[in-house]
Formats: sequence, structure tokens, C-alpha cells
Amino acid sequence: MAVLPPPSSPTVTAIYAAYEAAADAGYRAHLGASLIGAECERAIWYTFRWATRARHTGRLLRLFETGHLAEARFVADLRRIGVTVLDVDPATGRQWNLRDAGGHFGGSMDAVAKGFPEAPATWHVCEFKTHSAKSFAKLKAEGVAASKPLHWSQMQAYMQLAGLDRAFYLAVCKDTDELYQERIRHDAEAGLRILARAARIIGAARPPARISQDPTWWQCRFCDHHAVCHDGAAPERHCRSCLHASPVPGGDWHCARHNAPLDRRNQEAGCAAHLYIPDLIDGEQLDAGEDWVSYRLPDNSVWRDGVAA
Repeated sequence: MAVLPPPSSPTVTAIYAAYEAAADAGYRAHLGASLIGAECERAIWYTFRWATRARHTGRLLRLFETGHLAEARFVADLRRIGVTVLDVDPATGRQWNLRDAGGHFGGSMDAVAKGFPEAPATWHVCEFKTHSAKSFAKLKAEGVAASKPLHWSQMQAYMQLAGLDRAFYLAVCKDTDELYQERIRHDAEAGLRILARAARIIGAARPPARISQDPTWWQCRFCDHHAVCHDGAAPERHCRSCLHASPVPGGDWHCARHNAPLDRRNQEAGCAAHLYIPDLIDGEQLDAGEDWVSYRLPDNSVWRDGVAA
């Protein structure tokens, strides 16, 4: 007997497709504090330079939304026990937005709060997270710094940028609704080191070294940029992958070829004078002119980037 195909789920498929249709271009304008704790600086640089467009399935996009929706419940839980929670910046009426001096690194805090039973008078950066049962068990056993170093670095960056000395990490297990809390002390040395790391990556004209030359290394295998980094795939073509573009103070970008500022729309669109940053091409540079560069590729063919001859 032939194996019957699984039953179709057109409504679920349509829901997932709607999430994908509503998703943004897959690029983040700034280097996010949620990423700065990653071990591989090359992967961070690739993300900042939009080397690989973030394409997520509708199911995963819905999961991300579930995490965001949980934030309102965390805020309500804290207010219910008398904690003063500011989930928006009173000066703007919008989510707390932090940036470093250059304007290219930072993120959005979930909230700031005081009135916790452990420290009633101290303002805290608040970070709210949802976890699977396995992740939650590891969090309880090891604490934030050991089990979730990216979350720890994110809070250190926020405390450094906000000028606060404490953070409050509140997490929930999605399987059981059990809560976990941890107060995090500001590590000033770590905060400065994180900001310096971000500035170094942002200012780098070429990608930093790989965390491993082995494409099967576990951190490489699960990296969004594996194809570009290890397989010789072409990065996305836009201003951030172009050797003419560079970040400038104020969170802006500038094109040296046209001597012009680049807003978000122009960065995504690129132009006919685009030339890949040479380190993004898996090949040997042979020659170059004002608007072109030629390369010898691994298959021994010659490829010319830029304006046609």
C-alpha cells in the first residue's frame, strides 16, 4: 500500500506565510547588544555588514513574537507586587533605545524598574526572556553568565550605556510557566570591553578572523553566515557589502564613490557602481580599476566585479 501523504494544513500554512510576508528585509540597521557576546567576531561583522539576509520561517517568526508578547505579562507580574516598571522611555513615549557614542551599537531595553523586594531603592535594567524546558533547566543550574553568555553581555552593555549598576533578569519556562530571577551586578571592566569590541568590529574594513577554519566546527555549522564564510557563496549585494561604503559617527553611513550619505533605503538598494569588499570574494585579486576588480576563482576561472568592460 502506498504511503499516504500527511494531511494538508492550509490555514496553518497561510498563517505562517502571512508572518513571512510581513517580515522586514532581514537587516538590522545597528549592531545589536543581543549579539555582541557571540564568540565569533567574524560572524558579528558579517551581520553588521548584512552579508547574509536573515530569512526566517513563519513558524520561527511567530515564536519570536511569542517572546515579545510575554514581555507585557512580565511587566504586569512585577507591577502586581508593587515594583515600579517603566517599559517605555518617559521622554519619548517609546521603548528605551540605547546607543554608543558612535551611534552604531546598542539596543532596546525591555524596561527599567525599582522596588524589587531584594533592593527596593535601586533602579535595574530589566531583561525578560522565555526558555524551553531544557534551556530553563540549564539556566537554573548554572546561572545567566554561564548558561546564557549572550544575555549576560547584553545586560552588561545596557548597564554601561544606561549608567545603571544592576540588572534584573526574569525568565519563564514555556513548558511549565515556572519563573526564574537573577540580579546581575554591573561589571564596569566588562562593559568597557564590550563597547570597545563593538567599536572595533564596526570600524573594521575587512572581516575579522574566523573562530575556526573547520567548516564542520559546531559554531560554524549552525552559523547563519556559513555559506559566505566557508562555502564561497556570494554575499548579498548592497551598500554594506561594498568597499565604497563605511559607517560614520551618528549611526550614519557614507559612500566614498559618490561622496554622499547613505540612508537605510539607499543602503539596501545599492547602485551600479557596487564593488564587493575584496575579502568577501572567494578568489585571488588579479587587477583593478576605478570601477572594477578582477578575481581568479577557485575553479581557475576569472570573474570581473563592477562596471562591465
